[in-house]
Amino acid sequence: MTAVATTEETSATHCLPHAQSPMPYALCPINLMSESSPITPNSNSAEAIESVNTTEEITAVGDRSSKTRQLLGMKGAAPGETSIWKIRLQLMKPITWIPLIWGVVCGAASSGNYTWTLENVLKAAACMLLSGPLLTGYTQTINDFYDREIDAINEPYRPIPSGAISVPQVITQIVVLLLGGIGLAFVLDLWAGHDFPNITVLAIFGTFIAYIYSAPPLKLKQNGWLGNYALGASYIALPWWAGHALFGELNWKIMVLTLVYSLAGLGIAIVNDFKSVEGDRQLGLQSLPVMFGVTTAAWICVVMIDVFQGFIAAYLVSIHENLYAAILVLLILPQITFQDMYFLRDPLKNDVKYQASAQPFLVLGMLVAGLALGHAGI
Repeated sequence: MTAVATTEETSATHCLPHAQSPMPYALCPINLMSESSPITPNSNSAEAIESVNTTEEITAVGDRSSKTRQLLGMKGAAPGETSIWKIRLQLMKPITWIPLIWGVVCGAASSGNYTWTLENVLKAAACMLLSGPLLTGYTQTINDFYDREIDAINEPYRPIPSGAISVPQVITQIVVLLLGGIGLAFVLDLWAGHDFPNITVLAIFGTFIAYIYSAPPLKLKQNGWLGNYALGASYIALPWWAGHALFGELNWKIMVLTLVYSLAGLGIAIVNDFKSVEGDRQLGLQSLPVMFGVTTAAWICVVMIDVFQGFIAAYLVSIHENLYAAILVLLILPQITFQDMYFLRDPLKNDVKYQASAQPFLVLGMLVAGLALGHAGI
């Protein structure tokens, strides 16, 4: 190590006669050292070694964090994964499954018929598997497939642009997830005793929306409004409908209310656009930050999130679910606080911090709304 080598050279030099050229350290006469000068450890050397150890520990923690981000499909990951199964999982972005799994819970709550039996728990778990790993995994994989050029600019560590997985392997994964999702949806319809295969139809519709969101010629994501609303509805309305249909009768009121709620989801989807402003601009994608500028898009985002949650709270008051409405309003207030603290001050820097702080309150509000609708028998 450099610090140790420097210490040895210093000690050897101290042993030399006045004008003599350096001799090997092992040949330095011991009697040239004064007895009155005790040998003491070099504190600078010890500090250097400790500094190196600390740096290595920090590097190890950073590597683990990067690998975790890579596996979950998060921003800030690093390339280098070689396990094909971990690469396939990375393509499916597990971090994005959570809102859809939660949407199933909200739908089960709004049905008003969910009871804590083993069969119902297994049904709900199967529906979460459908909405999360299978169909969200399909959506994320097909999105990465069609976004491989823009990912090479914004997120070059992703599996396809980094060359970690081949295109034929990606296509195989898309087909397997698609067929697995539709097959499980049909099984759930049989399990629920549906005369009409509601969940299967929802699964087919959802996969179609996922396809036109990512693939040309429509590629809805090229339009900031259409693309983000499709994304918001996919995260809120579709899994909510599936959970509701599994345990109750899906009706037009629930569908309309959740589509309105999805306008708040549109705001959440806009947050995701700030991380890729530069790449979107280069490739001509009309995301809202590109269309309106970062500051205006940030305000559009927070207004959409707050106003449409407020609309749902107002509707709950109109059906006399006042307690649930009050709880929902109380859950909106922290979101407004975090919007002011983080997001509106610097959307590009604080997008992830804002999401981590505010979104738990939004998803709790969804459950509160679901419980209220189930209690009211809507």
